[in-house]
Amino acid sequence: QVQLVESGGGLVQPGGSLRLSCTASGIIFRLNAMDWYRQAPGKQRELVAQITNDGSTKYVDSVNGRFTISRDNAKKTVYLQINSLKPEDTAVYYCHTLLGYVDYWGQGTQVTVTS
Repeated sequence: QVQLVESGGGLVQPGGSLRLSCTASGIIFRLNAMDWYRQAPGKQRELVAQITNDGSTKYVDSVNGRFTISRDNAKKTVYLQINSLKPEDTAVYYCHTLLGYVDYWGQGTQVTVTS
């Protein structure tokens, strides 16, 4: 059974930083591309960062230079380092992977940026 478990969200002030973690089980982690999505209140879920199995990364323009996705295959964990947080980064952040034609999601972790 595939499970993705996120952690690391919280309440931070603008300009602050957080590191989100997502630990996977039930998959051959090193073979899977991993993604981080986010969903703000009243908005559609959007892809913010991707990392392939060989470590190549891609970001949505709005987070480029502030967010860094990385992975530790030995720990079966993908990270999202978020710096220079803005109020518009407030959202539930989800870990995602695609296995065959099936999407797997974590339960989400809340990030709230407010002064």
